[in-house]
Amino acid sequence: MIKKSALALLIATGCMPAQAADWSTTELHYQLGELKQQPFGANPDQTSTTNIYTLQHASGWKYGDNFFFVDYADWKDDRRQRDWYGEGYFNFSLGKISGRDLSFGPVKDVGIVMGVNAGGDSKVRKYLPGVQLALDVPGAAFFNTLITAYIDDNVGVAGGGAPKESNSWMLDTAWAFPFGLGNHDFSLEGHLEYIGSRTNEFGDRVKAHVLAQPQLRYDLGKTLFNEPQRLFVGVEYQYWHNKYGSAVTESAVQGLAVWRF
Repeated sequence: MIKKSALALLIATGCMPAQAADWSTTELHYQLGELKQQPFGANPDQTSTTNIYTLQHASGWKYGDNFFFVDYADWKDDRRQRDWYGEGYFNFSLGKISGRDLSFGPVKDVGIVMGVNAGGDSKVRKYLPGVQLALDVPGAAFFNTLITAYIDDNVGVAGGGAPKESNSWMLDTAWAFPFGLGNHDFSLEGHLEYIGSRTNEFGDRVKAHVLAQPQLRYDLGKTLFNEPQRLFVGVEYQYWHNKYGSAVTESAVQGLAVWRF
């Protein structure tokens, strides 16, 4: 199951011919922190030391851009646990497709986006069609805002997964702000998302959530090996209000290492 679903995200991105890419960035991440893994369990505030390994990719091509990540988490509470989760977003730029300048105010471009979210043990699957606004923000390498539907395609409890849910919507903003201090390079990047409330198959309300995951990265590769934009270390702060739609709020700092290739 993990291989098939994760592979589907990779194939969807890989449909763009490599030679057609205007730019491409792929990263491997490692994160370590104390996270609340069981917000619906008997001890929802209990934390577990959690290792997260991530494959992340972003690329631009003739008609738009693509982004996906796959997380593989490893932790222990009452027993050893492992699970995975992935998201992919495929944006078609109306400016690139039409060959026209569609900028207005702070908006540089407008795109039509299709998103897919998928989970392992939870067997969650969501579709997120909507629009992407590329914003012109001073100092930002990029600053994008997504406004999408949040359409449920879960197998449900009868299928051995998380409960089916009614549909909702999502607002997500992602950014990167590179900056330097002396001869040292840093970047402040991450995203902030809001997903609206919905109802599960038992009639229970799933709360709206806010998830913020800003990262502060230091370009260690430039300092140690004179290879800039290759090896980064830093921290990620995770703030998750109503984690997974529960009543639990998480505030956690995780160590971060990134290899870019």
